[in-house]
Amino acid sequence: MTKSDLKARIKQRIAAQGPMTVADYMATCLGDPQAGYYTTRQVFGREGDFTTAPEVSQMFGELIGAFCLQAWERMGSPGSFQLVELGPGRGTLMSDLLRTAALRPAFLEAAELTLVEMSPKLRKQQAKKLEKSGLQPRFAEGLDQIESGPLIVVANEFFDALPIHQFVKTASGWLERLVGLDDAANLGFGLGTARLSDDDLPRSAALAPDGSILETQPAANAIAEEIGTRIAKDGGCALFVDYGYLQPAPGDTLQALYKHSYDDVFARPGEADLTTHVNFEALAAAATRAGAIAFPPLDQGEFLLRLGLLERAGALGTGKSHLQQEGIRDAVERLAAPNQMGQLFKVLALSNTPAPLSPFDEPSGR
Repeated sequence: MTKSDLKARIKQRIAAQGPMTVADYMATCLGDPQAGYYTTRQVFGREGDFTTAPEVSQMFGELIGAFCLQAWERMGSPGSFQLVELGPGRGTLMSDLLRTAALRPAFLEAAELTLVEMSPKLRKQQAKKLEKSGLQPRFAEGLDQIESGPLIVVANEFFDALPIHQFVKTASGWLERLVGLDDAANLGFGLGTARLSDDDLPRSAALAPDGSILETQPAANAIAEEIGTRIAKDGGCALFVDYGYLQPAPGDTLQALYKHSYDDVFARPGEADLTTHVNFEALAAAATRAGAIAFPPLDQGEFLLRLGLLERAGALGTGKSHLQQEGIRDAVERLAAPNQMGQLFKVLALSNTPAPLSPFDEPSGR
């Protein structure tokens, strides 16, 4: 099965069944078993299509490891807990996290590591990466396969790849945007009859001009609610890191990435990454409805600096060559600078209790 076959199959499906939602198009391009982007490609790093924060520097995963250690101690240092990562990539973040966690041997002894990963190819890479980590990962396809008990959940650049729905403002209201075929049988956008209810509209949508696009993320919100339910029931924390926004507003954030450059979303189904910006307000609201406590999100730069990014960079650079120190400074800049990943990426923490959770500010209403 080739990538061009996937594009042909999408066209055949639309010709036979009618236009598909943006969510269905994303799910097909990313998750098709024979030709999907995440199921068949090497997507990370220089040889892939994008570079995630753990691939920029070991400091990212190490500082998240420090957060997890603090969270575990805040939980009362339970003798058994579930350590879970959603969408673990090549296993880089977890490898760096566990290297920091090894400073507390009791943490590793208590942790049951589960990686939620659909791709058989990535599972092999993750298992190899973690061979010497001190923990043998188990693999799951969903949170429902995670054993009961307190848990710490980490998700970095996971929610941005989940399917979204898009709605376009028209004189008849907000109608769902669909993927169909034009007169030349090329993939393109059109409108359906499904209408977004007024109850689902943010206040910022009221004055939006016709043609504006609004995105909803039911798949992401459902997972946040499921995690919130588990945390409220069994105790623990969750940490979500992704690029997105804090206040929902109209805007089209669907984009394709191919070999580290932006691409047309219809050009290479199965070959290009399709992502969207994450609505962190909606994630927090979904988890809160389930009984969890959501802490005010931080920009990634602020999160890392509060955890000691500069101090860790200084220690890492001690005794290194000038060239290596320059590389460390460049990594700090890329991870934390406002004009790079520092402000575009947000960090949301969930817990079962409003007790202080460093480095986050206290939740409102205490």
